[in-house]
Amino acid sequence: MVSPGFAVLLTCILQIHSSVMAASGDTNKARPGGVQEALESNLDEERYKAACPEYQHYAVFPHRPWSEGPLALPYQRPSLHCRTFNSPLVEKVVEDVTSRMKDKDLARLFENAFPNTLDTTVRWHVDGSQKKPKAKHHSWGASDGAWEGSQSFIVTGDINAEWLRDSTNQLAQYQALASKDKKIENLILGAINTQAEYVIESPYCNAFQPPPPSQLQPTSNGQHDTVHPVYEQTQVFECKYELDSLAHFLALGNQFYASTKSTAYLTKRWYLALDALLGALREQSKPTFNETTGKVERNEYTFQRVTNVGTETLSLGGVGNPLNGGTGLVRSAFRPSDDATILGFFIPANAMMSVELKRTAAIVKTVGKDKLAEVLWKRAETIEKGVWEHGVVTHKKYGDVFAFEVDGYGSQILMDDANLPSLLALPLLGFVEVSDKTYQNTRKMILEKAGNPYYLTGKGFQAIGGPHIGLQHAWPMSRLVQAMTSNDDTEISDSLEAVLKTSKLGLVHESIHVDRVADYTRSWFAWANSVFAQTVLDVAARKPHLIFGKGSEPYRIE
Repeated sequence: MVSPGFAVLLTCILQIHSSVMAASGDTNKARPGGVQEALESNLDEERYKAACPEYQHYAVFPHRPWSEGPLALPYQRPSLHCRTFNSPLVEKVVEDVTSRMKDKDLARLFENAFPNTLDTTVRWHVDGSQKKPKAKHHSWGASDGAWEGSQSFIVTGDINAEWLRDSTNQLAQYQALASKDKKIENLILGAINTQAEYVIESPYCNAFQPPPPSQLQPTSNGQHDTVHPVYEQTQVFECKYELDSLAHFLALGNQFYASTKSTAYLTKRWYLALDALLGALREQSKPTFNETTGKVERNEYTFQRVTNVGTETLSLGGVGNPLNGGTGLVRSAFRPSDDATILGFFIPANAMMSVELKRTAAIVKTVGKDKLAEVLWKRAETIEKGVWEHGVVTHKKYGDVFAFEVDGYGSQILMDDANLPSLLALPLLGFVEVSDKTYQNTRKMILEKAGNPYYLTGKGFQAIGGPHIGLQHAWPMSRLVQAMTSNDDTEISDSLEAVLKTSKLGLVHESIHVDRVADYTRSWFAWANSVFAQTVLDVAARKPHLIFGKGSEPYRIE
């Protein structure tokens, strides 16, 4: 007996096959390019979606048609009705860029990567016109005004949870479209509103469960953590305090304003989230020892995990190594890789926070919040000064460089990690210009094995990695950041080519074994695909000849 679920699946497969053949007019011909055919008008979309495969399984296998380049890369976009968000303007950008690209394999990777977040990770979105379900008394979201307006739950990919950092970066390449596409504008506005609810609820946490109104089920991360402040596991997926997560919350709104000039996200809930953020900054700026009595002061945030992996928990009862006072810097218990910091003043996150606070100050000033703007600006300047005074050290080979982590006592960690924010990405964050001498010294250091223990090289790939995956897996993301922070044509081209050759499944992976490129982690990692798309758009604007051919005009989303 055939089950009802199988019957639906079989029906949908037959309908897809029928429409594809009807569109092509020839059962022996493959689809041209990666064009998605229109499905039959009488298709039951809900039944179709119910039969859509999980993308984490779909992405593991290559799908036709292949690209026309020597790598013959697969077309990895899900079927039109299986996509989680659709935008004609996004499709136009894909067509505008790929039609001009001389490397057809690179074009296919962009075609898959640029829309990947919209295609696969918008797990829930409402535009604000729907009536909010009534929340239970004392439940998450029962507060006045919670979860009102547009909301968007953006998962990281193969994990059904939203990271503040990942979701901000996943949406970054669409920010320029928000002023031209109301659907995208509403999606990003919803993402800001959703992140605001997360920060209000648990400003020390990094990854969150589906919003209550979505009626999606929470999932467990399978860990045994003891965390203060305590949190509700139905609300929080993981509670690693990472300073950059809070900076990314600000960045999402700042980017939205830069594109649209809209202040629609500056709601009462957003201001509550900002208050929670500033409270966390104040608490995490305090030293380990009282500067008057010398006694240990209990930190508001502690984290301990039952684990045999040292980077997954904090030492000294969940506090981490001691930090000095008077630095102006803000502690970060974990890095953007979700690995524990060794020395808690993580410089890339402090640099990013100083930039985003200044940008936020300028925006709230436009709506008459002068006092708040002054508070934000002063905090930003304090942090920025701390980075330059305590985060810059003199290396005997490279000269003055930015340290990765410091403690305010004179200890420093000299390295870089692939995850963003990183030292390599400081110009992309807006903290320094690419030409800055200290940055250039740092860049030289971290892109050499002699200067960065996590600069990994092998016969198949070379790039910055990190302790999160291990000593043999480098991250394509870092190679893409290398391209975006370079003005050298050869370095940019080599970086794009290196990432392209490791993306045999038509998507950018989290990490690649430097000697065996077929050995990778995560077939579907939306953040990495977004960074690839951002890199192509950056090159299209700055160095169009490298991807479009000699004499080509720049391409910008305007």
